[in-house]
Amino acid sequence: MKNLKSKTRVFTRIVMACFLATTIAACGLISVDHITDADNNQVVNIGDSVYALSGEINDFLHSWAGQTFRRYSFSGDMIADVADQYIDAKNDNPDIDIIFMDGGANDILIPATLFDPYNCKVDWWESSLSSSCKSLIDDIYVDAVNLLNQMDQDGVDKVIYSGYYDLKFGLIGTTALNDAVDYGQVKLSLACSNSTVDCTFVNPQPIMTSSDLVVDGVHPTTSGSEKIAGLIWPVLEPLLGGTVDPPPPVVDPDDLDGDGVVNKRDKCPDTPPGVIVDRKGCAI
Repeated sequence: MKNLKSKTRVFTRIVMACFLATTIAACGLISVDHITDADNNQVVNIGDSVYALSGEINDFLHSWAGQTFRRYSFSGDMIADVADQYIDAKNDNPDIDIIFMDGGANDILIPATLFDPYNCKVDWWESSLSSSCKSLIDDIYVDAVNLLNQMDQDGVDKVIYSGYYDLKFGLIGTTALNDAVDYGQVKLSLACSNSTVDCTFVNPQPIMTSSDLVVDGVHPTTSGSEKIAGLIWPVLEPLLGGTVDPPPPVVDPDDLDGDGVVNKRDKCPDTPPGVIVDRKGCAI
């Protein structure tokens, strides 16, 4: 599995670059500029295109904080590449106190979009996620724990790890990957809690709806970016010593418990905030 993962990662990054350039150019799948010298260089963002495509999550946080933070996130990066982003940030300035980040989704999404070598798509005739996909996600968990532990060894005080959310059918996304998203959410949350660094996992899955995703079915719209930033901000803001109030929570009248499953389909209403649920609205 390790050799397959390594070979697949190298190959799929090459093919994906061509794929994105030729079929998704209309979506503007690019990365915003890195910020290597910010108002507050002790706060660093690393991650994938959820942050890097539009940069709007960072924009919201910068606006609420009244200051900018360093940014190294890059579209298409896998968990190993996110670790390289962290190394780049340390090389620029090793004085890092707080990191807000994501990572791991592209290790699943990119291979699945091309050839699905790990069988991470659950088609209509399949009842559950494949063992090969679970094994891949288990490897992502190990890589995430190792990265978080390294941050602890380097003296990082706080990590805010933002999870992912259900995909919709689009130019890239497909709901057939949402079982993999569910399993990955659990593993990333465990990586955060089982690592030695002080890590808070924030879960956007309950509050993100299909209208919060652009036409590719993967990346957040402005409303989706604001929701994700709104989950990060209550954790980040007290660490900055500021006085800005966090943004008010977004309440969807069609999803009163905010678990991401609309009321008429929710088999487990009144889910407590932050609980990871399946597509029936019941705790995993």
